[in-house]
Amino acid sequence: MSYPARRQWDRNLLLGVLFICLSGLTSPLMNGFAKLLGEHYSSLQVSWARAFGHVLFMLATFVPRFGLRMLRTRRLGRHMLRSSCLFISNLSYFFAITFIPIGKAASINMTGPLMVAALAWPMLGERTSQGRVVAVLIGFLGVLIIIRPGSEVFHWAALFVIFSALMNGFYQIFTREIADTEAPETSAIYSSIVGAFGMLLVLPFVWRTPSSLGHVVLFCSLGVLGAISHYFVALSLGFAPANIVTPFQYVQMLGSVLVGYLLFSDLPDALTWLGAAIVIASGLYVGWTQTRRQAS
Repeated sequence: MSYPARRQWDRNLLLGVLFICLSGLTSPLMNGFAKLLGEHYSSLQVSWARAFGHVLFMLATFVPRFGLRMLRTRRLGRHMLRSSCLFISNLSYFFAITFIPIGKAASINMTGPLMVAALAWPMLGERTSQGRVVAVLIGFLGVLIIIRPGSEVFHWAALFVIFSALMNGFYQIFTREIADTEAPETSAIYSSIVGAFGMLLVLPFVWRTPSSLGHVVLFCSLGVLGAISHYFVALSLGFAPANIVTPFQYVQMLGSVLVGYLLFSDLPDALTWLGAAIVIASGLYVGWTQTRRQAS
């Protein structure tokens, strides 16, 4: 590789890492705003604002470039299924963080890659190895260290974070299934369609008009921050290979701790850090073995 080409390669890698780290900061900020709103409004209303804002932001971003043809799909049923999973995942997470610190919730939510690894075998027929199975089990052991069932620090809301990670795992599996036939822009639009419009049937029963301009701004920011976070991930993968940038997705844990401390003065205890380290190490191992399998 020539020197100019090498410099361009290094620059792209740095940009890939930069965008994945920015995603790891914008997503916790969205969760922090959701926690603030959850103290005054129903989790259903907060989750609807997240989904509806996401759809509006994506339409404003992509329609001028691709036109309405981007809404055409041959997999509408699959889109509705994956969108339902994503909405339930967001709803469960937003509900949970009204009771437990964001840092602790983020630690548990790091099981996402482990959930996907566990589901990919029975649902996609992807071959697995004994090492990956052990890594998944060790990761869930880390979760038990974080939530400590039966102890005085255990909170039942932590179970909703586990359920959120599970539903997000289903969402990612269904997204993989349609990735070969659907454009990324189409998938991005439909990912929040159920939460944005299906919730309109329920919204009148839980609606509470925002009591201040600050709350209006927070509501409007949810979908924008969520969409930007997804977009940063896409940009990251456009600049650098997944095996390079994926480990940096765990910056979200540090971002969550930072947001939790700045907004709520919460800091994880030593056992939460230990459990998070175990979960992250297990996830990195699963990602590493996946990369080796794809390379071979």
